[in-house]
Amino acid sequence: MYAIIETETTGLRGEDNKITEICILIHDGEKIIKEFSSLVNPEVSIKYRVSRRNGINNDKVRTAPKFYELAKEIVELTKDCIFISHHVNFNFNGIKNELASLGAIYKRKKISTLKLSRKLIPGQQSYSLGAMCNHLGINVGHVQSALDKAKATVGLLEKLWDLDTNGVFNFMLGQKSGDSGIPPLWPKSVVAALPNITGVYYFKNAEGKIIYVGKAKDIKQRVLSHVYSKAHKEMRLCFETVHIDYTHTGSELVALLLESDEIKKHLPKFNRAQKRIGYRYGIGAKMDKNGITNLFYDRLGKLKSPLVCFYNQGECRSFLEELCETYELCSLHCNLQQISGACFHFHIKKCHGICLDMEPAESYNKRVEKALMPLTEDKNTYLIKAEGRNMNEKSVIMVEKGVYKGFGFLPKKIKMKGLKEYDKYITPMADNNDVQKILKRYLRRGDGKLVLIDYYQKVDANNENP
Repeated sequence: MYAIIETETTGLRGEDNKITEICILIHDGEKIIKEFSSLVNPEVSIKYRVSRRNGINNDKVRTAPKFYELAKEIVELTKDCIFISHHVNFNFNGIKNELASLGAIYKRKKISTLKLSRKLIPGQQSYSLGAMCNHLGINVGHVQSALDKAKATVGLLEKLWDLDTNGVFNFMLGQKSGDSGIPPLWPKSVVAALPNITGVYYFKNAEGKIIYVGKAKDIKQRVLSHVYSKAHKEMRLCFETVHIDYTHTGSELVALLLESDEIKKHLPKFNRAQKRIGYRYGIGAKMDKNGITNLFYDRLGKLKSPLVCFYNQGECRSFLEELCETYELCSLHCNLQQISGACFHFHIKKCHGICLDMEPAESYNKRVEKALMPLTEDKNTYLIKAEGRNMNEKSVIMVEKGVYKGFGFLPKKIKMKGLKEYDKYITPMADNNDVQKILKRYLRRGDGKLVLIDYYQKVDANNENP
């Protein structure tokens, strides 16, 4: 049963805000089966501005029953019903506070048709009761009294029920009532079996297609966090999901790398970031006729040996602008300006004047070399060892000459004699800019155990066999 309830009040603050009118319509899911409506003597003065809005003044309620005279009927009428209103907290708290002043506790499961409207009909300019009724073609006339509002809310609720093909109403009810609130299409046995481990999880739709990939330190906790998010995108994701899979990685770094690879492989509908697949542009360097090292960007097809690769021109320019700023390079010699005379950086005292022949090429080139040094250092070959999926193994991430090769798992006690022996344990993965960002961020934090192997010559920072 559903109790659609609307009230009018004195317009005062807090506990002094008393009910002046109440309407309760009992709905069995198909039609209204009971109706209760009454003015209420609030025993306090009604604000004039409120009277002008709803037509209820002090004279009108002077002979009306007081709330305590109606309390028993209100409680019994709404027993075992779901409390429904457009502004549900306002109306529920009004009744709850009135009953609390009489020493009674009032608890009901409740649903807001305003919030339900937002979930089922996104993108509206207004979600007021009148606006939603107009949008759905519900003829309610002039809505003023509590009875008018309650009848309009019934009309809206019935329309929303017709639109609710995925069980959003029941899902919201579960959230508000303290129930599990698991979306109706989620297999409860699968959700119950989700582990509290680090890894990657997959949301799949009815066709078995992956629609979202995520990584988590605690898979079960992270999956359930989607359920309780207020974001409309999360709600749509939850209601399109019919199955959940996961992969245990042990290491959070491996989870990040696997998540990135899976997003690019499956292009899930609800993942926005990291969908870009291949590099298209790169940074190059060449010496001009004056012996000055020039940096530039171009499409990879036109670059023989790019120093670093990016997805688009914008990323290339941003990278070069950062180099100019940090190392006081010339924007003309970094392909950032196409003008004659002094570059922009010279005017802000960031360029030493190479563009005006005020600085020797040798001096300028040294700064360019210093700026490019981190890029050449990134060409190292190394392994990163981190947690495994259990106590008897460890995870290994391989980077060879600056290129990410993949990750794998191997027994802790196994002894490796050289880099090539790791190959049989490594699952090949694609290298890309997103992966490089993940690795560089990890290495800057100094997490895990890093073993550098420079051109297959072992250089172990911990003096251990890799």
